[in-house]
Amino acid sequence: GVLVALLRKSRPPWKGHEDAMLSTLNRPAATMWKVCGARALQRASAASPPSGLQRTALRAQHIRKQTSSLAGGLPSARSMGCSAVAAAPATRLKEEAPSANDADHERVKWKASVDYKFVKDNVELVQANANSRKAVCDAQLVADLYSKFLQLKSEADSLRAKRNDNAKKMKGKMEQDQRATLIAEGTRIKEELAVLEKDLDSVEVQLQVEGRKIPNLTHPDVPLGGEELATLRKEVGSKREFDFEFRNHVEVAESLDLVDFESAAVVSGNKFYYLRNEAALLELALINWAFSKVLAKGFTPIMTPDLVRDTVLEKCGFQPRMTNTQTYSVLDSDLCLTGTAEIPLGGMAMDKVYSEDELPIKMAAFGHCFRTEAGAAGAATRGLYRVHQFSKVEMFIISTPEQSEKLHEELISLEEEMFSELGLHFKTLDMPSEDLGAPAYRKYDVEAWMPGLDRYGEISSASNCTDYQARRLNIRYRKAGGDQNSGKKKKAATAFVHTLNATAVAVPRMIVAILENFQEADGTVVIPEPLRPFMGGMEVIESRH
Repeated sequence: GVLVALLRKSRPPWKGHEDAMLSTLNRPAATMWKVCGARALQRASAASPPSGLQRTALRAQHIRKQTSSLAGGLPSARSMGCSAVAAAPATRLKEEAPSANDADHERVKWKASVDYKFVKDNVELVQANANSRKAVCDAQLVADLYSKFLQLKSEADSLRAKRNDNAKKMKGKMEQDQRATLIAEGTRIKEELAVLEKDLDSVEVQLQVEGRKIPNLTHPDVPLGGEELATLRKEVGSKREFDFEFRNHVEVAESLDLVDFESAAVVSGNKFYYLRNEAALLELALINWAFSKVLAKGFTPIMTPDLVRDTVLEKCGFQPRMTNTQTYSVLDSDLCLTGTAEIPLGGMAMDKVYSEDELPIKMAAFGHCFRTEAGAAGAATRGLYRVHQFSKVEMFIISTPEQSEKLHEELISLEEEMFSELGLHFKTLDMPSEDLGAPAYRKYDVEAWMPGLDRYGEISSASNCTDYQARRLNIRYRKAGGDQNSGKKKKAATAFVHTLNATAVAVPRMIVAILENFQEADGTVVIPEPLRPFMGGMEVIESRH
């Protein structure tokens, strides 16, 4: 009792395991601990009167020294989370498993179904792919951890089998000595299994942490390198030739009383804005026009939450809590503001199993997007081009692996059709490996000419993420058919779906493109014809002065 009180007061590394420690001590050993601790305290007191905290530290220090003399009576140091090492069981692994610290455990709130076997069998390919995408990961480490995990799991399964066999032997009548031997064997197996399971958990945590760093594979036609290596897929229209001195979108918008940056800066900060008058109507027109286009292609309209749990963002391939993150997090909460409706749409399908005949599932969502725009600077950040909050209509598809490439082409073709209809000059680019991010297998960007910025600016993208997000969100489908053996129909095996996403319209950048490309010499702006029905028939935005 004295020892328990002492341990609880001192809060040593074995805090919370005092009862487990004492329960494994035989009576003479427990007495020895108390006597040794008391003698140490007496010697320390003779030198100088220690404080209560010093007495606790001295006694704990002496107790640690005495552990080496106890013959295997304590749980292992690893199982208790402390630095003192007791005598290990004879079958203890010769090589210590890598430890997983508290930070790693905190990061592993969920498990990704990474294809570790593929990584192990293709280490060089996986590492070369990661290098081409500038992804920081270690494929060989993941392969080694996976081998260690399989080894420990096999040993743990073997011990569990022995434990079950030993338990079966104890059933029925037997001699007392025989029963005592089985009890002792059961205790030994239990203690050894506890140590092994601790090591197994540690390795699995590290495997998850390192495995999640590996990005998706890359489509063989994707150019390898930086953004400058993007290849042209399609170019529509040409740059407008102005016969007057054109203005940038900020000048146009302010002259027509369409936007208020100054008030937004006071109310919310830089990179926020108020849309006013026809610009507010233009946002609604763009959203409704986009929905009319995607609904005609079989998409289901959805309105999504703007707040999601951080684990959902992580499963979609985002890093909400990392340095220079683009995500706003809610203080003292696991909630984050979404940067795209792709995230709540993916989360809506999380942990679901679809039948093959349900796929593909096409969804289109309106959502508010929030981004920190960490590290953004330069002229392109002026006005509406790069802001902290904006509205967007996002398309999201869940498909079988066989369907995804064709659907990716359908998505980018739909985007090209929509922006052609508006009369914009734009290019569609097949983006290179370093611009893909972790989830995308292949990504097309659409860049519209913005004369006021004197450059092409991204207005949309379309990505095929194959099974990268599905393996993290645990979205599966059950293949059609099944095993018909013996006249009994068995359920077919499940497989991970593929996910795709594409932007139908990102409002602020579309407004930038419209104001800069369709401005007139008299200061007015011509509204693209497809949007006019959604603006009450309005054809031109005119000055109020």
